[in-house]
Amino acid sequence: MTEHDVSRRKVLAIVTNYGVEQDELVVPVDHLRGWGAQVDVAAMTKGPVETLVGDREPGRTLDPDLTLDDVDPATYDLLLVPGGTLNADTLRTQSSADRIVRAFTGSGRPVAAICHGPWVLVEAGAVAGKRLTSYASLQTDIRNAGGDWADLPVVTDDSGGWTLITSRNPGDLEPFIREIDTALAVPGPSGT
Repeated sequence: MTEHDVSRRKVLAIVTNYGVEQDELVVPVDHLRGWGAQVDVAAMTKGPVETLVGDREPGRTLDPDLTLDDVDPATYDLLLVPGGTLNADTLRTQSSADRIVRAFTGSGRPVAAICHGPWVLVEAGAVAGKRLTSYASLQTDIRNAGGDWADLPVVTDDSGGWTLITSRNPGDLEPFIREIDTALAVPGPSGT
C-alpha cells in the first residue's frame, strides 16, 4: 500500500466469544495490522475468542482486546463485522453491538461486514436503502429490512452518508479487503 498510509487508522472488529468464521476475522485483522493500522477485537467477554472454520471445525483461538461494553466507537475509523452463523446470530442480539453499529452509521464512518455479519446490521436498522451482499441465506432478511441484495463478491454502497462494504463468504476476502483498504486510505504527502 505505497500510495496510502493506514498506520494512522484504528479499526474495530466486533465478535462473540464462540463461532466467528476464522478467516473472516483473522485475514482482515492480520492484513490491516501488517500495514500498521491499530486493530482492536472486541468480544462479549474478556475470555478467549474461539473461531470456527466452515461453522464446524475448530479454528484459531484469539484473545480479545476489550469487551463490547467497553468500546468507545468514536475512537475508531472503521467497523469490521465478520461472519460465522453462530457469531452473527448471537451478536445481533447484543444491545452493545447494536449501539456500536448505530454509532458508526450515525456518524458517517464505514462499516465492513462479510458473510452472516450483515445480520447485525439488519438488527440495527442499518440496511434500509443500502445495496449489499451477504451469505445467500440472508437475502430475504436483508430485503425485508429494506436493503437491495446482490449476489456479487463485494458491494460498496456510499449512499445515506456512510460507506457499507459487504461480501458473501471467505472466498471473497481479496476484494473485501481491497475495499476496506480503499475506505481507510489516508492520502500520502503528494495527495494520492
